[in-house]
Amino acid sequence: MRIAALLVALMITLGAAPACAADVTAAQGVIRAQEQAFVHDDAAAAYSYAAPAIKEIFPAPDIFMSMVQNGYAPVYRHKSFEFGETKSEGNWVSQHVHIVDANGEAWEALYTLEQQADGSYKITGCSLLKPGREV
Repeated sequence: MRIAALLVALMITLGAAPACAADVTAAQGVIRAQEQAFVHDDAAAAYSYAAPAIKEIFPAPDIFMSMVQNGYAPVYRHKSFEFGETKSEGNWVSQHVHIVDANGEAWEALYTLEQQADGSYKITGCSLLKPGREV
């Protein structure tokens, strides 16, 4: 009886894993697409990945891009941008990104994304820290 319960629990857990993996893959795709939009100075594309709440604060692509250029220079221009630890819960994903900025300094970015009604993920925030510091 215990073995059967363990097998059922294992099947449920394994069955749920692909959905989480798909969510993580989708969220990472959004982050990577926005990162590439920054590389190409494409404000409209970068802005398209921002969640509605972010768009309320920054009501136009050029305003959003100026904020990123001035407040998130390591995200805007960098030497490397690599995904780290990811957490997924419900319709939220948090994604750590290891960044080396244009000057060779290491940074950690913590992105949060929320799944929208249409199933897409949009970026709800990004916290930028020097490694070893808490959010």
